[in-house]
Amino acid sequence: MPVRILKRLPVSFRFLPTACAVLLMAVAVSTQPAHGAAPFYEGKTIRIIVGTSPGGGYDTYTRLIARHFSNHIPGKPAIIVDNMPGAGGLVSANHLFKVAKPDGLTIGHFVGGQFLQQLLGKPGIEFDALKFEYVGVPAQDNFVFGVAKTTGITDSEQWLASKTAVKFGAIAAGDGTYDIPKVAEVALGLPIQVVSGYKGTAPIRLAFNSGEVEGLSNSWQSFRSTWRKELDNGEVIIVLQVSAKPHPDLPKVPLTMSIAKTDEARKLMQAVAQAHGAAVRPYVLPPGTPKDRVEILRTAFMETVKDPELLKEAAKANLEINPGSGEDLERNVKELLRLDAPLVARLKEILK
Repeated sequence: MPVRILKRLPVSFRFLPTACAVLLMAVAVSTQPAHGAAPFYEGKTIRIIVGTSPGGGYDTYTRLIARHFSNHIPGKPAIIVDNMPGAGGLVSANHLFKVAKPDGLTIGHFVGGQFLQQLLGKPGIEFDALKFEYVGVPAQDNFVFGVAKTTGITDSEQWLASKTAVKFGAIAAGDGTYDIPKVAEVALGLPIQVVSGYKGTAPIRLAFNSGEVEGLSNSWQSFRSTWRKELDNGEVIIVLQVSAKPHPDLPKVPLTMSIAKTDEARKLMQAVAQAHGAAVRPYVLPPGTPKDRVEILRTAFMETVKDPELLKEAAKANLEINPGSGEDLERNVKELLRLDAPLVARLKEILK
């Protein structure tokens, strides 16, 4: 008899069940998580392009993050890592800016020193750092100078007094392996010969172990993970820190600021340390990536680098996790691009 009862109801009541269903659906939709793009990422693949060769610090951090990233992205997409080395990360940075689709499926990870090179007007730069979308950084680097035991140099005073230049392996302008020793050579008077052209710190390590080069400017974060054997065997000795304050692991290693003799020297070292510090390990998206996907990836990134399972893996690999958010990274890049014109001119002269 339900049908006969329904027929006798006014029209406005006859459709009440349907209206209720529509209302319930609306409520369900409105209570979905803020990043409701989960259907977009479901079944998709995110590609992370690393601008250096396999085996170095950038590659090692990325592969660690890639193993956990998907768990924090709505829809749990697949994650793949590709290496696109060349010109200190410039090749990959240009690719991300000009070629990669802004659909939230391609993330770039290159040497953040390229942002300084944009400021200096380096030929070949085809990106505008102000237009990238910033995801975050896994660590904020503290650069150090490591020299071979075979040089006989054990401290900065010995090094300054040396008449023989120490050969430093380097990638290219825009990378801390190149920029920092070039500035230190001029600003501090350290006898350094920079040998560039390597595809990453892993090839430099091979060159170091074969005696082809005798030193390296590298982040302590990378040294303590990917140069563990050389550190433990005493084959490489950390003689100087480039950061503003000592790293907790290296309380007795002096700072480059302590041997700077002029105000200009201190400002030059501060500028290059800033360029290769908080913004040196950026994960970025192409310009024009939809804002909702940017926010999804920013949130997922910060959740990933705080994931207990990732932190366990990082500890085993001696990888330091000292993250910065996408918002902080964007602010640091903008601050770097506001360096005083006279300082920019001097850096351009040194790093030409």
